[in-house]
Amino acid sequence: MWGLPLIILLVGGGLFFLLYSRALPYRHFGHGFAILTGRYDNDSDKGTLSHFQALATALSGTLGLGNIAGVALAITAGGPGAVFWMWLTAIVGIATKFFTATAAVQFRGKDSLGQLQGGPMYVIREGLGKKWLWLAGFFAIAGLCGTQPVFQINQLVAMLRTSVAFPLNLASEQNHLLFDAGMGVLAALLVFSVISGSLPRVGKVTARLVPAMVVGYMLMTAGVLLTHASEIPAAFALIFNDAFTGQALAGGALGKVIQVGVSRGAFSNEAGIGTESMAHGAARTNEPVREGLVAMTGPVIDTLIVCTCTALAILITGVWQSGDGDGVTLTANAFSDTYGLWGPILLTVMVIFLSLSTITTFWYYGSKCLGFLIGAQHQHHYVWAYCLLIVLGSIGSVNMIFNFLIGMYAAMAIPTMVSALLLAPKIMDAARDYFARQKNTDNG
Repeated sequence: MWGLPLIILLVGGGLFFLLYSRALPYRHFGHGFAILTGRYDNDSDKGTLSHFQALATALSGTLGLGNIAGVALAITAGGPGAVFWMWLTAIVGIATKFFTATAAVQFRGKDSLGQLQGGPMYVIREGLGKKWLWLAGFFAIAGLCGTQPVFQINQLVAMLRTSVAFPLNLASEQNHLLFDAGMGVLAALLVFSVISGSLPRVGKVTARLVPAMVVGYMLMTAGVLLTHASEIPAAFALIFNDAFTGQALAGGALGKVIQVGVSRGAFSNEAGIGTESMAHGAARTNEPVREGLVAMTGPVIDTLIVCTCTALAILITGVWQSGDGDGVTLTANAFSDTYGLWGPILLTVMVIFLSLSTITTFWYYGSKCLGFLIGAQHQHHYVWAYCLLIVLGSIGSVNMIFNFLIGMYAAMAIPTMVSALLLAPKIMDAARDYFARQKNTDNG
């Protein structure tokens, strides 16, 4: 799925948005952060979530094990150079997110219950017309499959197994099925208690959890970086070197490094994938461009800051060369190098909250995709299947699960990017109109 055509669509599409807009989004980060403060919030506008809640909900789907385990898996599969290509997806992803999130509000549509919804399937239906309805259905099917909770819960249980179960003799390397399943059931109950309150409750929970967990995780990685500060320049040099040679560790050919970096970058920040557009499409605003400006901060926070810190922690501690562990376990080894036994424990706390917040957000995405396919009046049944998937994911194989989800992300990118490219002129018309009005307001 992640062959050259899709990489061209995702990265090339982002470059097109950057050039076509003359880097317009990049020049308005200040205004985007002003919107996040609530300065432009209006309770009478259409939508469900405030701008900040919409961003927090979108980030809860990206800030999580994609940053902690996904980066580790990228380095394991593609070598340090994969990190460079993750950065590239984030840089062009700023423009992509601006266009896709603006479209998510600009082309909102009503579901079968008459409620206003956002997301690529509604963008396609409302913006491109009925002849493109098959593409909207394609996204909904891929989105339903790609937003399963199995990877998040799998890596959460792996972390709990390593840092809690083994030290306390609650499980062993040979016998941990009961522990894994028990943690899966407990997680399913916790998630059910949140998602039973629907989107407003999810928005409130993520708005509180995400900022706190990001700050906590950044403080942890800062400790690792400070204790190995002299090795940071060498780590950056390794990333840039390997990005164009692809010879380190399992990187192999240059094409493999690019493929891994772009796919893991998309898994991390979701720019061009379309899932986060469902959260941004629920923003309470009558100005689509404002939500586009809010959304474009996501790749900066997610990939350029958080993922970079994770990657540097793994590289400067040297754990990536040991061959011992992958995914979240590899990141835990990096923290153990600095914090000893406290490293995995502190990381476990972060993983618990970040993964559970992601799982609750993915339920929202999946239920909206199902509602589009079979009718919103039936989407509430998805909660039972979703909770079952949480339990099943806790005992599955991480490689099988991750490869399946990465494939579904590739499938989601096709309708999301195609629709955004086709609607780019209308999105830019809205952007020019908004900034012209905003300039008049500021001047007068």
